[in-house]
Amino acid sequence: MLSAELKAFYRVAQLGSITQAAKKLGLSQPTVTTQIRQLESQYAVELFYRGGRRLTLSDDGVRLLPMVKALIQQEGDIEFFLRNSGQGTGTLRIAATAPYYILDLVKNFRERLPQIAVSVDIGNSQQVLEALDEYRVDIAASSQLVEDPRLIRRTLGTDPLVLAVHRNHPLAKFEHVPLSALAGHCLLMREQGSTTRKLTEQLLDGAGVGFGPLLEIGSRESIREAVLRNIGISIIARQEVPHDPQLRVLTLEGAPQIAEYLYCLKERKSARLPAAFLGLAQEMAPA
Repeated sequence: MLSAELKAFYRVAQLGSITQAAKKLGLSQPTVTTQIRQLESQYAVELFYRGGRRLTLSDDGVRLLPMVKALIQQEGDIEFFLRNSGQGTGTLRIAATAPYYILDLVKNFRERLPQIAVSVDIGNSQQVLEALDEYRVDIAASSQLVEDPRLIRRTLGTDPLVLAVHRNHPLAKFEHVPLSALAGHCLLMREQGSTTRKLTEQLLDGAGVGFGPLLEIGSRESIREAVLRNIGISIIARQEVPHDPQLRVLTLEGAPQIAEYLYCLKERKSARLPAAFLGLAQEMAPA
C-alpha cells in the first residue's frame, strides 16, 4: 500500500496547505511536515516551493503528482477487490451529505443483503465527492450537481429550501417571507463546500439582500440547535427541519428546490455491491 510520505505529499499538493492536509489525514501538522521533508531528503528532491502560508508544487512535484494519483487509484482498486471478492461477504462504503434519502436505501439494502457490512459517513457535498474521486467510498450521495463522464448519477429526490426560525423570532409572524425581510438578521450557514450555502448565497446575492453577521457552523445538526436557541435563522432543506414546537418553518420568496443525487464511478457500477445498491436506488426512485 502507499507509504505515509506519498499520501502526505498528495494531500498537501491537493490543498496547498500542510495544516489542511493534516486535518484531512487525521495527523498533526508537525507529522505531515516531517513526512514531506523525509521524502524530499531521501531522494534529494524539492517537491514544493515554500512562500508564505501556501505551498506551491515545484516542477518535480508537478511531474510526481499524477503518478501518485495513479497509485492511489490502484490501492483503491486492490482494497475494493479484497473487500468484495467473497460472494457472501463484503463491505459497501457510502458518503452522503444528509441521512434523509440515503438511510431508506441502506435499510432496504440491508434487508436484502443482511450479511453485507455498510458504512455511512456524513459530510458536505465537496467532501463526499472528493471521497468518491479518491476511492475512499464506493457510493456518494450529494446535493451538488456534477457533470462528469467518469460518473453515473441517479436522482434520489428533491426538497424545497425553507426558512427555519425560532417561534419567538420577529420573522416567525410570517407564513411566507420576502427576501428583503432577511436583511440585518444573523444568518446561520454551513461551511464552504456546502451546496445549501452556495444556493443561499446565490439567492440573496441575486436579490441584492445583505444579511447581518454570518455565523458559520459545520454541521446541520448544530445549525438546528442554534435555531432552537434563537441564535439566528437558517435557510435549509425542508426535511432537515425537525418537528419541534419551538421552531417555525416558513416558505421563502424565490427559494429553489435542492436535489439529492447518487453517484458511482462508472468503472465500478457493475461490481456486485455497488450494482446492487444502484439497482435498489432505481427501484425506489421517485416517479
